[in-house]
Amino acid sequence: MNKIIEITDFNAPELDVYARLTEAQLLNKEFPEKGLFIAESPKVIERALDAGYEPVSCLIEKRHIDGEGRDILKRMKDIPVFCAEFDILTQLTGFKLTRGMLCAMKRKPLLKANELCKNKSRIVVLDKVMNPTNVGAIIRSAAALGMDAVLLTKGCSNPLYRRAARVSMGTVFQIDWTFLESDNLDEIKVLGYKTVAMALKDNSLSISDSRLKKEEKLAVVMGTEGDGLSDTTIKECDYTVKIPMYHGVDSLNVAAASAVAFYELSNKQYNN
Repeated sequence: MNKIIEITDFNAPELDVYARLTEAQLLNKEFPEKGLFIAESPKVIERALDAGYEPVSCLIEKRHIDGEGRDILKRMKDIPVFCAEFDILTQLTGFKLTRGMLCAMKRKPLLKANELCKNKSRIVVLDKVMNPTNVGAIIRSAAALGMDAVLLTKGCSNPLYRRAARVSMGTVFQIDWTFLESDNLDEIKVLGYKTVAMALKDNSLSISDSRLKKEEKLAVVMGTEGDGLSDTTIKECDYTVKIPMYHGVDSLNVAAASAVAFYELSNKQYNN
């Protein structure tokens, strides 16, 4: 049975993890084994549970206990379930986007890149993509469009930040990802991947070039919002690819570009 605890005051200490701890405090870089993240919305929580993440506590709008949250709560026995009326919970920033349910969960230790990439033919490398919305959207596209894993440089937003996980619709729990040890591509190249820089350069291949599809192991490298990839990173890559554009449009948002790139460069067979 769940232990249901009703909260009547927004300043109650039980709400600290949901209302007052920053993403950095939840991440707990000093003691990563104690790190937490907040899963928002029933769908995201369900996908985290399916992936084996361990819940610590749950916060739910009171009316959802016997409604939309009922089946999820059955899967999280013996943890405290804090509930409150809607007017209290709306004091939480962005609560209306959570569909009435949040869950604090333990993080898992991250694998090294060489462990994560075993038997994977198509991977994504994100270089200093700092916006959690973009990270979440890119991961969703990677999962949906045939990529096998996502690797991030340390300058990227963490995929388990609540906004990133929410925007991904929980696909951060359905595709493998980890952080690289360095900001260069050496870790990737030593694993046998050919690297593709997605960059706005004129001396580039068409994204539909047959040579790209034929590569056995391919890493699609995408850069930060605005500036894109550095010239140094582009020079390190085996290929440079530019998405053709029309009507005077000079670029796409990195998340939108990722969907085009992954669809074109995947080696998966899609169902009609």
